[in-house]
Amino acid sequence: MKKILKWFVYGFLMILLSGFIFYLYAYFSTQSRLAHVYNIDTPPFVLQTDSAILAEGSRLMTVKGCRDCHGEDLGGKLWLNDPMLGLIVTPNLTNGKGGLENYSTHDWLVALKHGLSKKRTPLLIMPSNEFSMLTEKDLNALIAYGKQLEPVDRELPKSSIGFLGYLLTSLDAIPMIPAEKVDHSRQLTKFVEQEVTVEFGQYLSVACEGCHRKTMKGGSPVAPGFPPVADISASGNVGTWTEAEFIRTLRTGKTPEGKMLKQEEMPWTITQHYTDVELKALYLYLKSL
Repeated sequence: MKKILKWFVYGFLMILLSGFIFYLYAYFSTQSRLAHVYNIDTPPFVLQTDSAILAEGSRLMTVKGCRDCHGEDLGGKLWLNDPMLGLIVTPNLTNGKGGLENYSTHDWLVALKHGLSKKRTPLLIMPSNEFSMLTEKDLNALIAYGKQLEPVDRELPKSSIGFLGYLLTSLDAIPMIPAEKVDHSRQLTKFVEQEVTVEFGQYLSVACEGCHRKTMKGGSPVAPGFPPVADISASGNVGTWTEAEFIRTLRTGKTPEGKMLKQEEMPWTITQHYTDVELKALYLYLKSL
């Protein structure tokens, strides 16, 4: 009996030691990845700022999820506060106190397209693997609107990663460093015709990839505590919905089956701001898969 107990204690201590060693690896490797300075080459970007562009920039700030993450006034907010995962704070995007200081058009472009700070190090959680696929026209609208935001004085604490956050980041189980998934050499597309086509729908679907994957067939939860991600291709429920039912679902959050979608799992309060052309094109693309 003593021998069994002895081996049990040894085994338990070995598990603890292995866990501690893995945590040290996760911590230092993540810190190294966050400190990595990217050498990127960005061509000149001439910003257009007429009233139509600014209006579209305001709309895109909503439909691309910027307000959802950074707050309705884009002054930043506490996005996640979990003792195990960490403290994730989205920055103040205005030039008010605690906001972006002296951010040039180039700095905005680097943040959106590459997911990098002014120092060219990765930004936490910033989904630039999606934004990098935007056209030059859409990026122009976002940057133009962002640069003329009303100042918001809001100083926020710095983000910090928790114990579990380091482990999951090391395992690539959560998208903590999206800059690593960006093709930094990719040239910008000038624009995509906004019409009801599969091509335009595919362009819009990039915003869905973070959860539903490139195939749009969903899969495992995007983070601990979340449900499995739904298949929104033709082989899922969307395949049985009419165009009108699809549009109504993304505008009201209520599916044809009578299910009310949770905003934190499916951001329908964002997709409700899509135009009819955008929703019809997205539906056409999803039905084609």
